[in-house]
Amino acid sequence: MKRLFDFGIALVACIILSPLLLILGILIRIESPGSGLYRQERVGKEGVSFQLLKFRSMRSDLSGPAITLGTNDPRITRVGQWIRKSKMDELPQLWNIVMGDMSFVGPRPEVPKYVALYTTEQRDVLAVRPGLTDPASIQAFDEGARLESVEDPEKFYREVILPEKVNMQLAYIRKATFLSDGRVIVRTLLRILK
Repeated sequence: MKRLFDFGIALVACIILSPLLLILGILIRIESPGSGLYRQERVGKEGVSFQLLKFRSMRSDLSGPAITLGTNDPRITRVGQWIRKSKMDELPQLWNIVMGDMSFVGPRPEVPKYVALYTTEQRDVLAVRPGLTDPASIQAFDEGARLESVEDPEKFYREVILPEKVNMQLAYIRKATFLSDGRVIVRTLLRILK
């Protein structure tokens, strides 16, 4: 039932939002050369990798850490600031949901280098399809601000934020229901609007 819900709603959303998606892609390309989409390998259900889609919010000609260092990260473009703040950079993941790589609600998928750090217990988050949102995402809505204030953001993410997120995800998936997923979706939308 959850998969049917995810597929149907994501497909309808892709169709309805297609003009907006096209406009955002054009705005991104006007401001900064390169593709409007950003693809990144993430680890999904049962440890299977997939290409997560996002609107590109950073300049494509700069390198840096795998994590974003808050709103002051010099790699973020002006359009990128706006789409990140409104979470519109995540809209292409509707296609990941249609394709079955993701669900609306589930543990946010991580990159392989961070999944490699999971303990045996933490790997239980890979038993379910990753999601566009989850309680840990709502809690860590402004994660970049925490990373801006530390000396070694990559280390802080690995040692503090990542375990916090995975523990919250584990707690959620152990008691998740269709109704609790609906509440997470509503809370996420309210957090974005706030």
